[in-house]
Amino acid sequence: MLAATVALLVSCGGKGGGMKFGDDEYPVSTVEGKSAAMQTTYPASIKGVQDVEIRPKTSGFLTQICVKEGQNVGAGQLLFVIDNATQQAAVRQAQAAVNTAQAQLNTAKLTYESNQNLFEKNIIGQFELTASENSYATAQAALAQAEAGLATAKEALSFCYVKSPAAGVVGSIPFKVGALVSASSPQPLTTVANISSMEVYFSLPEAVVLGMMKDAGNMTAALQQLPDVKLLLKDGSIYNHPGKVTKASGVVEAATGTVQLIARFENPERLLQSGASGSIIVPFEAENAIIIPQSVVSEVQDKKFIYVVNKDNKVAYTEITVDPQNDGNNYIVTSGLQVGDRYVTHGITKLTDGQEIVPITEEEYNKKISDAAQLGAEQGSAKGFIDAMSGKK
Repeated sequence: MLAATVALLVSCGGKGGGMKFGDDEYPVSTVEGKSAAMQTTYPASIKGVQDVEIRPKTSGFLTQICVKEGQNVGAGQLLFVIDNATQQAAVRQAQAAVNTAQAQLNTAKLTYESNQNLFEKNIIGQFELTASENSYATAQAALAQAEAGLATAKEALSFCYVKSPAAGVVGSIPFKVGALVSASSPQPLTTVANISSMEVYFSLPEAVVLGMMKDAGNMTAALQQLPDVKLLLKDGSIYNHPGKVTKASGVVEAATGTVQLIARFENPERLLQSGASGSIIVPFEAENAIIIPQSVVSEVQDKKFIYVVNKDNKVAYTEITVDPQNDGNNYIVTSGLQVGDRYVTHGITKLTDGQEIVPITEEEYNKKISDAAQLGAEQGSAKGFIDAMSGKK
């Protein structure tokens, strides 16, 4: 009984097992023109619309840190306090100078007005009147000078109170209370990022941008014609608000051959953070296009080739050109293929130019693959059964 069962199982697997294609059988597809929605993905970096580095305008020791990292702040809100005893003393001194100048001005004014009355009564002469007038003018100038000194002292004192120039979110704070800071410090006190909306930076190949400009007429029109873009986050999810490309650099990066573009995304939930990264997804429509899988294309020195099957079922190693934009899975062929042409879809690494093949359909190819998988499973079961019956482990 065992021998009969083993014989039956082995006979199901054939002699050598594995997938059995006929001689030179290769799956072939026929080119069709069709419309398709495709998309291209580009690496991107995310920044707030306004990222402001907060730096002190004066030197001194930090005496207070009034905010925490990640805190939302408003424009004009106090962030840091720097030791300001010297500046406060300067303000008091300047205020005293203003008070003195004001008193001197009052005295000079009274003297001038009194001399005017005396001059009108011919009690004093023109010289005395003019001298008192000049003293009055000098006192006015002294007061103005003292007030300017007070304003300067107050401004220097205000530099000790570091406030946020814009609404946003506080970034990291590398300093602690007691640290010595100055305007020349390499690190800012912190960064305030306005993240109500975000700007996402990405780059397109120069050839793509040039094609857009030719079609639209100029860069501004090209950007207006671009569809809304999507943002792929680092966790693999798609951000739930669409973005719009609003700006483009007027310079091509020589090192990469790309042009930088900026898309703006609203950020009402504050999900996007300045400094994060992701990928921009640019959708586009291909009308009546020749679209082929990238897997059927071989590349040699930046050139792309495909095996085209002629009427005699011989393959020709044919160069094609494709649209620079692609979705990572398919190419849009711009030259080298026409509607109705046939091309090999699998096994291209085994072909040579001019080789005659036996074309089969994709359905026939997939069935052979399925049959081969089933056959392999049966052979594995037969071997396991034999090992079990013979006592092998």
